[in-house]
Amino acid sequence: MSEPAKRKVVLFPDAPPLARRAAEEFVKTANDAVAKRGGFTVALAGGSTPKALYTLLVEDPGFRAKLPWDRMQLFFGDERHAGPTDKDSNYRMANESLISKSPLKPEQIHRIKGEYDDTEKAALEYEQVLRAYFKLKDGELPGFDLVLLGMGDEGHTLSLFPGTKALHPSPNRFVVRNWVGKLYTERVTLTAAVANQAHQVVFMVTRADKALALKAVLEGPYEPEQLPSQLIQPTTGNLLWLVDQDAGSMLSAEIVTK
Repeated sequence: MSEPAKRKVVLFPDAPPLARRAAEEFVKTANDAVAKRGGFTVALAGGSTPKALYTLLVEDPGFRAKLPWDRMQLFFGDERHAGPTDKDSNYRMANESLISKSPLKPEQIHRIKGEYDDTEKAALEYEQVLRAYFKLKDGELPGFDLVLLGMGDEGHTLSLFPGTKALHPSPNRFVVRNWVGKLYTERVTLTAAVANQAHQVVFMVTRADKALALKAVLEGPYEPEQLPSQLIQPTTGNLLWLVDQDAGSMLSAEIVTK
């Protein structure tokens, strides 16, 4: 497959130093964005690895003191078909580990309304939130300063699962509902095109059960229908893969940054 222009893959012995590196990237990207553009926009990810990052940002005094809290706007890359207090909610995890422990104000938080019975309504509403905040004209996409991503053991990212309709959204849509048959549920997700507009994209991948999929995504043929994470190739931004030893155990040495 053709490699993204600015891809970097960094390997860590286990999850804790990976989370610290992610926190360093978060703080640096936030402050760079404020210096250049006056504010910082981030699309948060769900999952256990991002949770460790969020906890560090508020509980580590060094990271907490360096963040421009009053200039931050938090968005979400995807959401389950669940309400904000449901155990499966990405918002609930972010709220418990980060938002509720931070000085962020309610107007700085923009969540996807996963509690709606109609996920299409949730997708359209969230797209309008993004259009209004980023002041988008027709055909334009939001440009986040940072998009945080995880990867599933079959190569999905966001709620872009193999073989699903969200891999081929209509040209005028960038937040879509997605039926995921293997989970028998619907999700709401940003499209790959949105992630590819970001200034910085950071994948966080841990656990041995993802090793084969990760090798396929980074080193195999370009087959995004099977491996949707391959769709994430920022047009002008940087792409950073933070990988623990278990997840990266099958990677070729030459693709890993020393």
